[in-house]
Amino acid sequence: MKKVITGGLIATASDMYEADILIENGKIVQIGKNLSTDGAEILDATGKYVMPGGIDPHTHLDMPFNNTVTDDDWKSGTIAAAFGGTTTILDFCLSAGEEKLTTAVEKWHEKAKGKSAIDYGFHLMISDLTPETEAELPLLLEREGITSVKVFMAYAKEFQASDRTLFKAFKIAKDIGAVVMVHCENGSVIDELVTEAKQAGQTAPIYHALTRPAELEGEATKRAIELAHIAGAKLYVVHVTCKEALDEIIAAREKGYDVYGETCPPYLTLDQSALAQLGFEGAKYVWSPPLRPKYHQEHLWNALKAKQLQTIGSDQCSFSFNGKKQLGLNDFSKIPNGGPFIEDRFSILFSEGVAKGRISINDFVDMISTSAAKIFGLYPQKGTIAIGSDADIVIFDPTVKRKISADTHHMNVDYNAYEGWEVTGEPISVLVRGEYVIKNKRFVGALGSGKYIKRALQPATVQTVSV
Repeated sequence: MKKVITGGLIATASDMYEADILIENGKIVQIGKNLSTDGAEILDATGKYVMPGGIDPHTHLDMPFNNTVTDDDWKSGTIAAAFGGTTTILDFCLSAGEEKLTTAVEKWHEKAKGKSAIDYGFHLMISDLTPETEAELPLLLEREGITSVKVFMAYAKEFQASDRTLFKAFKIAKDIGAVVMVHCENGSVIDELVTEAKQAGQTAPIYHALTRPAELEGEATKRAIELAHIAGAKLYVVHVTCKEALDEIIAAREKGYDVYGETCPPYLTLDQSALAQLGFEGAKYVWSPPLRPKYHQEHLWNALKAKQLQTIGSDQCSFSFNGKKQLGLNDFSKIPNGGPFIEDRFSILFSEGVAKGRISINDFVDMISTSAAKIFGLYPQKGTIAIGSDADIVIFDPTVKRKISADTHHMNVDYNAYEGWEVTGEPISVLVRGEYVIKNKRFVGALGSGKYIKRALQPATVQTVSV
């Protein structure tokens, strides 16, 4: 059925204006004043923003980690994402331990099958490149429409790749037009610091942060940047937390390197002191890279405003406090790393960013949707409000205030890192390809209605360094 959204203030990454939107067959087919509503369902958005659906470029649903599995799967995770204004996620497909990359992708398709309430795509994680997987990778990415590979410089015992593998991934990605996403921490040195701490009897959650100093994020970021530059590849640094890493990204971009940066809501709003709470409470705030001292937040906000960082990912990776987090009760290194953020990403950035005057509404849309669409090959199908684009739309009330709580969120975990926080602004209705998923703050979607989106590979814009 046709739908017409009326009365709202349309906000994109570049514009803000009053207009109606006609939706038909899942697409935006007309934008203008006083559009005909004959035979159409009318959505009254008076007093609200009408924005492109959020694109979360960084999620981990139903993901094995640290001898356990995340508590949010593709059902609860995508429902929570929709309540939070997200209409597309890009989830990380892990290939560690698989003989073939194809097998890993097939497993992730199976995880999502029949469960996802919103659209989705994959990033493909690589821990090693054998001659077989090196030959398989370009063909698989093209066939599956995957435009991004993920390499860890952290987690020495689980996922960490060698510099050789990282460099080879950059070279392959450059040749086929993919972007390489890198978790930048020096995993080998961190592993040594963790061993030293435990030998000294330092087992509390705060030592998760103290054994992963910001300098090791900065060092790894510098190394990834230079390897990408030598290969002539696009680099996307995930979850930037600190000034040390940020300084390297800024310097590289000023030189014209093809480098992008992502940060996440907790690094903008929470700090290292959360891990130092009495007892085991700090385990709720264990994820990697860790929370930093508070002064780093100002640097991150300034970088977002200056567009030195481009996107906001949730890094959704949830484990219940009274469940799987307890695995590390007497050993911080065994606390499953990750937090529940997929539902509150949108509201936290709006409330702390737009409502407090740190960023504009156009910047907000760019960070929460448009930039990710452009970087990962979804634009203009997604990430904007334009004729011909998918009708992925959020009707957002910028005035409503609410308190965040595990009692009312839709994630499958027993705590919220923002428990008791009052935020300004809330998604009221959310449409994916013109169909309601959230209507007047109620879930009305269908599990399995989300579609896998193939993306377009994009040639690199920089040249390989001559040797």
